[in-house]
Amino acid sequence: TVLCTICAREGSKGLVGKALCLVNGKPLIAHTIEQALKSKIFDHVVLSTDSQEIAEKSKNFGVESWFIRPKNLSHDNSNKLDAIRHAIIEAEKYYKKKFDIIVDLDITSPLRSVFDIQKALKYFLDTKSNNLISACPSKKNPYFNMVEVVDGKVQVVKKTNKQILHRQNAPKTYEMNAAIYIWKREIILTSNDLFTDKTCLYEMSETQSIDIDTRNDLDIVQFLLKKKNDE
Repeated sequence: TVLCTICAREGSKGLVGKALCLVNGKPLIAHTIEQALKSKIFDHVVLSTDSQEIAEKSKNFGVESWFIRPKNLSHDNSNKLDAIRHAIIEAEKYYKKKFDIIVDLDITSPLRSVFDIQKALKYFLDTKSNNLISACPSKKNPYFNMVEVVDGKVQVVKKTNKQILHRQNAPKTYEMNAAIYIWKREIILTSNDLFTDKTCLYEMSETQSIDIDTRNDLDIVQFLLKKKNDE
């Protein structure tokens, strides 16, 4: 049994009212809901939100919503894992069954595809992993062109035994994109560690990995979605 959680809190600071911002004629959150439903791999797709308005408008797109997330799980510094755990517990009480696998889809990644969701779950099952994160190749490499200042000295963030003079010779690194997270039930309910000995990585393209935090991000996504729809 597979549960999909979609989390959307009311108090977004970087982009006010982010969940309900219109993107190509429908709320941002609707794109993720529709992707989850079209994937046809979930027993239930459940919304976790602290907003009655988000809940009511999201239900129009087919997500299941019957509870409001507590305010203590909805602050700027709240741990999202706690919100997902709360949604799991509410869902298991409501449906009177346990879910083997939990998939969380972030509403800020509307450029992911239905195929990505399906393929990520298959990869997770094939690798017998504890959890899965999605990521894309990093634009800046900490072994090559990401630097920090330590005691007044500028240095590359990550060091190796040999000097790396070309980006192509640096170890490959990735940026987490928040598009897809998957856990075994017992892992997410008992641990706050995102990285375990059996964590796997699902690679996505840079374009699909755009994460909406600002109005500029939203404008870029709007442009790319419109371009895709016009093709």
